[in-house]
Amino acid sequence: MRAMLTGAAIGVVMGGLAVGVSAGAWPEAKRQDSRMATYQQLDLFTEVLARAKADYVEDINEVEAIEAAIDGMLSSLDPHSSFLSPADFEAMQVTTSGEYGGLGIEVTMDEGFIKVVTPMDDTPASRAGIEPGDLISAINGKPIIGLNMTDAVRDMRGLAGTDLTVTILRRGVEPFEVLLTREVIKPKSVNWREVADGIAYFRITTFNERTTELLEEAADEARAEIGSRPQGIVIDLRNNGGGLLDQAITVTDLFLSGGEVVSTIGRRAGDIARYNARSGEVFRNVPIIVLVNNGSASASEIVAGALQDRGRATVLGVTSFGKGSVQTVIPLGGDRGAIRLTTARYYTPSGRSIQATGIEPDVEVAQRRMSEEDLALVLRYSEADLPNALGNENGDGRVRPHVPDDMPPEDYTGDDYQLDMAVELLQRGGVLASREPRAG
Repeated sequence: MRAMLTGAAIGVVMGGLAVGVSAGAWPEAKRQDSRMATYQQLDLFTEVLARAKADYVEDINEVEAIEAAIDGMLSSLDPHSSFLSPADFEAMQVTTSGEYGGLGIEVTMDEGFIKVVTPMDDTPASRAGIEPGDLISAINGKPIIGLNMTDAVRDMRGLAGTDLTVTILRRGVEPFEVLLTREVIKPKSVNWREVADGIAYFRITTFNERTTELLEEAADEARAEIGSRPQGIVIDLRNNGGGLLDQAITVTDLFLSGGEVVSTIGRRAGDIARYNARSGEVFRNVPIIVLVNNGSASASEIVAGALQDRGRATVLGVTSFGKGSVQTVIPLGGDRGAIRLTTARYYTPSGRSIQATGIEPDVEVAQRRMSEEDLALVLRYSEADLPNALGNENGDGRVRPHVPDDMPPEDYTGDDYQLDMAVELLQRGGVLASREPRAG
């Protein structure tokens, strides 16, 4: 069965050299030339593998070499396509559904290093102060360079209670090492609390198979404590690196009554899917503010974009990460692992593709004070900065880095300025949360 990372069934992923091209669209001679060029490149690969096997200074593991070549081919397409060995495929299934021994970080590759997308709440990584945008250059003194992402992630995972050291590269500071103790990562993806009189705060850390269920439980608890009509709601998606598309849809569904949540469009004209909310919603007509930052990615952006476009919520924070693509995990059969392949872009209800652009907040608020010199260190981190990132078919559209108008005052002593500003807006009556839907 296919699993979707930010995905549901997108149709059949087909093989062949001329998929999606009609018989009359490409002259037969050109099609033959393309096949011949492909066969020649496969012959080249076979020759290189044979040379390496015969002449390399040590014996090589042909299986690992071929798997690395396949992964290299896929990762050259975009940052999120990759090959999953049988062990990696099994580990991925565990990650999205259950628990594992590890550090608690969402990562991607960037110029040979592992880049932290976001640390999960209350995990060894978050408690050690690892931040979005940090680069991991070595694990237990072994350089990351030369490893693919799945190998590096495998090295970071292990039995709970065991230690490892990661070397961190962070802009503006010297490289430093962090000693971490692996734990059983079983993230409770939803937490809630009353942050002010009558204001419910829901923190969603990831979109795994239990997220909607846990959010429903949290909403029931909030109704029991606060009542069915609180003064306002804050949904915190900051540093939420995403996850499963079906969970993003069902989470959004809780706050809408019918209408479109998201659509996906693939390579071919017929590869279009639209996902709608059901009738009925929790906390109907209660003002909502959604918090985002540059660590809010993928499924988080689906939720924020849908509630923003539908006029159901005000988005507050800074521009999100900008991952507007859908990955399909396709098992290869015969215990040969799987491939994770980018098969579609997703679009908000107004028809926006946020690939490489991100969700721009309605109310821009920085979490900490920053100057023009800080911009390259803080605001540059986005999908568009990743190697081989897909572009936005509607043009660049990126919000150019600038110092946000609203930043904590110099004498601010609170713990969370963005949350404080969200609460203040809701206490004023939630006027900003009653918005007109965005036009498509």
